[in-house]
Amino acid sequence: MAAEDSDLERTEPASERRLQQAREEGNVPRSRELATFAVTMTGVAMLMAQGPALSTLLMELIRRLFTFDMATFKTNDVIMTRFRDAFLDTLMALLPTLGALALVAAITPLMIGGWNLTFKNIQPKFSKLNPASGIKRMFSVAAAGEGLKAILKSVLIGGVATWVIWTDRMEIVGLVSLPLEVGIVRLGELLIHTFLIVVGAMLLLVVVDVPLQLWQYHKKLRMTKEEVRQEYKEQEGSPEVKGRIRQLQREAARKRMMSEIPKANVIVTNPTHYAVAIKYEEGMRAPQVVAKGALKLAERIIETGREHRVTLMRVPSFTRAIYFNADIGEEIPGKLFEAAAQVLAYVYQLKAYEINGGLAPVFPDALDVPPELDPQSKRPQATAPR
Repeated sequence: MAAEDSDLERTEPASERRLQQAREEGNVPRSRELATFAVTMTGVAMLMAQGPALSTLLMELIRRLFTFDMATFKTNDVIMTRFRDAFLDTLMALLPTLGALALVAAITPLMIGGWNLTFKNIQPKFSKLNPASGIKRMFSVAAAGEGLKAILKSVLIGGVATWVIWTDRMEIVGLVSLPLEVGIVRLGELLIHTFLIVVGAMLLLVVVDVPLQLWQYHKKLRMTKEEVRQEYKEQEGSPEVKGRIRQLQREAARKRMMSEIPKANVIVTNPTHYAVAIKYEEGMRAPQVVAKGALKLAERIIETGREHRVTLMRVPSFTRAIYFNADIGEEIPGKLFEAAAQVLAYVYQLKAYEINGGLAPVFPDALDVPPELDPQSKRPQATAPR
């Protein structure tokens, strides 16, 4: 029972596949506190950068809107025109700030979750309309945690803002007695001072919230040991399926290999235990193995070679050395270059003899095959054409 219970506990970290599936479903880590802090900080920075220009604009708007004679006061069109112009001027002045806020609001969520484009979150899910599910979510541990966090955030930020305003209350009240130009400048300074302190408090929330969100995200995606085993089986496949795939791959490779045998210059044999087909063409750096096999496959290689009139040679040690030290498509080892040159020279001489006649070529009594390349021989063996 204890082993079964441990298999059902989510103790394993999420796999790469699990994380990818979560991203495809739109489930990525996000921090609202980070986004709020970044937007607020950007607003404060833009307010500080545009402070003189905004102060000048505000004074100009106040004069324009609240300076008029009785004739202007009785004319609705003039008043509405002034308000419209003031609104457009304010909007144009705040346009850089609004653009910066929009850009930061779009980029900030990417800082911990990255870019993730998915449409699954907007697809209709009738399960969300179930009242029982909604009530369950409202009274869940996650909802209680979010509620507690919202209360603490409100208390912290509200308390800091209230403390700053209460500290500067006398100066705020005294703004009404200052000249317009001085009052507006001082008001801007007080706003920036208040916002900076509030943003500092928000930074504390970000320092706590970002690691918390990442921890909760990965905790939610944890897997049981059984899920890990099941995912591994799905990725790797069952042994039967993998065996069948390997069998099909071997058959396909064997068919490709057999189709290359007619292009070989010579097939060297053991005589029947091993067979290796070698090809050499002008421009190649060294002879290449195009086919090799043992026992039944060796017999098929020899038989196919006979059908296509490929020269067959019985060279046991040389054949074994190539078989055990070079794969199909590879060049033969450098230590066998001299022996291969002797074999190919004999093949070319033999073909010339069959066409033109004359003296029959003589195959060397022995080939220089290093013993370390032939696991079944400690010294070069006598060889003979077949």
